[in-house]
Amino acid sequence: MKLSISRLALKALRVAFFSYTWVAACSASAQSTGDPLRLLVGFPPGGGTDAIARVLAEKLGEELGKPVVVDNRAGAGGQIAAQILKSAPADGRTFFLSNDHTISIVPQVMKNPGFDPPKDFVPVAGFANSINGLAVPATSPVRTVAEYVAWVKRQNGACNAVGIPAPASIPEFLVRDIGAKYQLDLQAVPYRGSGPMIVDMLSNQIPAGIGSVADFIEYHKAGKIRLIALIGRERQTLFPDVQTFSELGMTGLEDLPYYGFFAPRGTPQAAMDRFGAALAKVVATPAVHDRITAMGFLVEFTNQGQFTERVRVYTTQWAQTIKASGYQPQ
Repeated sequence: MKLSISRLALKALRVAFFSYTWVAACSASAQSTGDPLRLLVGFPPGGGTDAIARVLAEKLGEELGKPVVVDNRAGAGGQIAAQILKSAPADGRTFFLSNDHTISIVPQVMKNPGFDPPKDFVPVAGFANSINGLAVPATSPVRTVAEYVAWVKRQNGACNAVGIPAPASIPEFLVRDIGAKYQLDLQAVPYRGSGPMIVDMLSNQIPAGIGSVADFIEYHKAGKIRLIALIGRERQTLFPDVQTFSELGMTGLEDLPYYGFFAPRGTPQAAMDRFGAALAKVVATPAVHDRITAMGFLVEFTNQGQFTERVRVYTTQWAQTIKASGYQPQ
């Protein structure tokens, strides 16, 4: 009887030991994983910004050793996501993947956007630039800007509409600049995103559009839409035959729109440093670099100091352009 009890006790101890070991291992794993990070995205699933966010979220999670969850809060050109960022706890667990439109342009064209970037946010790091371009349907006889200008003039106002993905966006100001440069009475036609605009271009409901190359690139490759001019200082490797507006003598269109991450003001510096270091490693990997490039973006990592200055200069330049245009904040 004593021997039987001893064996049962030993068995119980072994079960307890292995149970404790398994629980401890799981607990340690959970602690190493930690609370997930949230990546706010101000645009809906399926778009270019969302696609980048999901590529980065997966790899950032691997690098940081914790889940990184994409949180789409679409609407109002990123304003909704920005307002959520403003009210988020500054604990290093929430970051906002944004382009220039929400941070640099919206506060210039809206009376009450619901946030003030210099006051409410901290730039963390930049990772890419986007390119805006003027495009026409493939059925158009136009192949260059010179041909476009001549063609529009011949139509006597019948084909002066230019689609833009959002009102009071950089594409709208590009429409104004092109019209002023070539004495064309161009009319910007705002859409709710690039998708509906491209649908109308493909069906010849609108003769031209200005938007992000990332939205046009697949249609351009498929021969359904033709890019005829791009912003930037030099021609892009992906489009060596497409002129830049700078080549055509239009100044002020050299600086490309940026993409980067922002955190709530007050976020611990150590958390931002960890995130920035992980982002630098991720975008340097060939798989991520090539995938983002194929989407029509230019990968360029900038650390916190560089990115902060980039945002400041870019915002100042466009503030001057918007003011000179006479546009009144809505």
